[in-house]
Amino acid sequence: MKQHAVCLTFDFDAMSVMIARDLKSPTPISRGEFGAVAVGRILTLLEKYRLKASWFVPGTIVKTYPDHVRRIVDAGHEVGNHGWTHVPPASLSPQQEEEGLLRANEAIAEIAGRNPRGYRSPSFDLSPVTVGLLLKHGFVYESSMMGHDHHPYFARHNDIVSDHEPIVFGETTNLIEMPVSWSLDDYPHFEFMRTKDFVLPGLQNAGLVLENWVEDFDYMKRTEEWGVLTYTFHPFVSGRGHRMILLERLICSLLERGAHFLTMEEAALEFRARSATSVTGT
Repeated sequence: MKQHAVCLTFDFDAMSVMIARDLKSPTPISRGEFGAVAVGRILTLLEKYRLKASWFVPGTIVKTYPDHVRRIVDAGHEVGNHGWTHVPPASLSPQQEEEGLLRANEAIAEIAGRNPRGYRSPSFDLSPVTVGLLLKHGFVYESSMMGHDHHPYFARHNDIVSDHEPIVFGETTNLIEMPVSWSLDDYPHFEFMRTKDFVLPGLQNAGLVLENWVEDFDYMKRTEEWGVLTYTFHPFVSGRGHRMILLERLICSLLERGAHFLTMEEAALEFRARSATSVTGT
């Protein structure tokens, strides 16, 4: 059966992304704080179109804004694990990564009533042990890798990557990868960021970005019988006025094209069911 699905995902990072970059003075903290303002705007928009989304929230932000996370849960949205802080796991020791993963699980479960089923790495930057930790602790899916644009797949671990030799791929696991792309993420298009190490110019024209985002869905629909396209938004980025208009225009454009909106957990479970059917041939 033909189905072209969309996952709207929101990384409610607030000020954690600034703190992870050691930007702790009042102005960068206030930039992140705007994310809490934007949560209500986004929830209102999703309710208008009766859409459910997936929200990934660092544990420190769950604890900083428990009422906001409770509103997300009460509206029927999924809340996924986004680490304890916004420090990428590739920069942590395995012990630090596992401790943060479990601490974030506990913070989410206190509000949502269950452990999260999904994980997204801060900055889309997994460590060599992340997949194994997610399997160990019962996650259904993760959403940080980019090995396809609109097909979920089963994640590998224990790849051997050498500077001078061919890559040796590791074993395929039961963890479902819900792929992402920087091109479908609002942050690099829109957010201006200046640090001592780099400048991210951002501030792109919203209409042109919308054209790209819609045409990615058009391509999936033209070339695939079934697929899932994932968009990544950050409330402190897309919560600004003209970008809220962009988000509504995107939703309307996708609805007009017959998009089927799913949470990431729903899409992952549907992929698993389709994979099982394919294997059994029934």
